[in-house]
Amino acid sequence: MSDTDRLIRQIQNAKGNHIAEGSQRGVMAHTPSRYNMSEGEQVFAQEANKQLALYKKNKGMLHKVNLSSDGNQYVEKTLTAEELKFTKRFTDYRIIVHNFSRDIGTTKIYVPWFNNSLEATDMNSSSRSFLVPYNMTLHKLIMRPETLSDGTANFTFGLDKQDDGDTTVDSVATVTYSATLSSNTMITINREDWNNNPVIEAGDKVGLSITPSADPSGTIDWFITSVWAVEIVI
Repeated sequence: MSDTDRLIRQIQNAKGNHIAEGSQRGVMAHTPSRYNMSEGEQVFAQEANKQLALYKKNKGMLHKVNLSSDGNQYVEKTLTAEELKFTKRFTDYRIIVHNFSRDIGTTKIYVPWFNNSLEATDMNSSSRSFLVPYNMTLHKLIMRPETLSDGTANFTFGLDKQDDGDTTVDSVATVTYSATLSSNTMITINREDWNNNPVIEAGDKVGLSITPSADPSGTIDWFITSVWAVEIVI
């Protein structure tokens, strides 16, 4: 007997969970139609790569409950809750600002964190590094330069870290943006664009740098924002 059949048998035999007559016909491979079901009828269905679900027709409407064999549950549309409480872990998305104003030339610059405009050539400063409280993945990085004098410069972005217990700067991942930049126009670096997985572990210090291949401007404002997926452990 398969796990799916066993789960159906348990539900059918459970007190208060009787399946209406005519519905005990195995598992459908597609979503049932309310137009083909009788009032009060219940059927099981499991589409490809989806959970087993129980459908019931009530007052002409089709209702659905997803069933789980491993404790994981999926919500296909909007989840609305008056109060939501996590007891173990969850993933949250955090936005961090790295804006600064500078003539960066062709120097590798570590950008500031939380928009304090204290960029420099190293990450050995409270302004240019961030102590990571939980494992974090760089989900997205966006940059918008002010007026450029040379939009053909390539930009290499670097994600570096200092492990918990030492001050050695280790490279985590890099990516080079080689398309022509336009003044006051945003560019986007996604997670999959980096040469390595851009993940920083809890307890490490992280630094974010940019290095132009040619001098792109004089002193201008650089607007940079990072979006992080943070694995919160309660």
